[in-house]
Amino acid sequence: MTSDIRTVDAAMLTKLHGWVGQTETLSDSITAAPVRALSATLDRDDADPAPGTPLPELWHWLYFLPTARQSGLGPDGHPQRGGFLPPVPLPRRMWAGGRLQWHQQVLQVGDAVTRTSRIESVTHKSGRTGDLVFVLVKHEVRNARGLALTEEHDIVYRANPQAADPGPQPQAAEKNAAWSDIVTPDDVLLFRYSALTFNGHRIHYDRKYVTEVEGYPGLIVHGPLIATLLVNLLRNNIPGARLLTFEFRAVRPVFDLWPFKLHGTPSADGKNVKLWTEDHEGWLTMQASATLA
Repeated sequence: MTSDIRTVDAAMLTKLHGWVGQTETLSDSITAAPVRALSATLDRDDADPAPGTPLPELWHWLYFLPTARQSGLGPDGHPQRGGFLPPVPLPRRMWAGGRLQWHQQVLQVGDAVTRTSRIESVTHKSGRTGDLVFVLVKHEVRNARGLALTEEHDIVYRANPQAADPGPQPQAAEKNAAWSDIVTPDDVLLFRYSALTFNGHRIHYDRKYVTEVEGYPGLIVHGPLIATLLVNLLRNNIPGARLLTFEFRAVRPVFDLWPFKLHGTPSADGKNVKLWTEDHEGWLTMQASATLA
C-alpha cells in the first residue's frame, strides 16, 4: 500500500533543502531506433531517421533514461527516493509541467550528447488536501557543437487524497480552436510510451494498481506524452516549424477510458501558438504555448 503521510515537518524540510544545488551529468547518443519507434507510436509516416536528421522537439525525452536497478524501485514503480532527487516522503509524484528553450545547436540523430541537471529549488506549500512539495530541476543538453536545449522541469509531490477531501475545481476548456484532433488512448499506447521512456511508474500501465491502490478510475495518460501530442498537432499544421520555446502545465488528469481532444491556435503573425487539451467532459487538462523561429 502507498504511504498515508500528509504533512512534511520542519526537520524534513531542512533535509530536503539540502538537495538544492545538487547536480548530475549523464551522457547518451541520439540513436535512430527510438525516433523510429516514437514516430510509429504517434502514427506518423516520417522518413527513416538517417544520421543528421534533426530531432523533433520534446523527443529528447527518449534519451537520458532512468536506469535504476530492479531492486531499487519503489512500490509505485519509480526509483526509490534520495538519489539525485530529494527524498520527499509524500507518496504521490507527478510531472506537473515545464519550460523549454532550444538554442542554435540543434540536436540530430547521431549526436553524442550530455545532460547536466541541477536541483534549483525545493518549495513547500500547504494545500486543501495536505502538504505539497515542489521540486524545480534545470537541465542543460549539449552536443559537440554546444548548448542545444535548456529545460526547467516541475515535479510536485502530494499526499494521497482522502474520501472527505474537496476535489479540484475543474476549468472549462476554451472553444473555437484553429486546429483540433481527437486522441483515443488505450493501454497499448501508454505501454509503448512507457517502454520508450523506460518509465516504470505503474499508474500508466498497471490497471489493478492504479484503481485499487491509488484510487483512480483508469490508467493515467503521461503528461509528457500529452505535451508531445500537442507539439505533434503543431507540426502537422505547420510543416517544417521549428520551436524556440515551449511551456506546458498539467491541469487535470487524463485517463485511458475516454477520448480527449488536442487544440491549437496560432497568433496572427504566426510566431506564437496557444495549445491545450480537453477531456470528454469539456474540462481543460493541459495548457501549453510555443514560440516559433
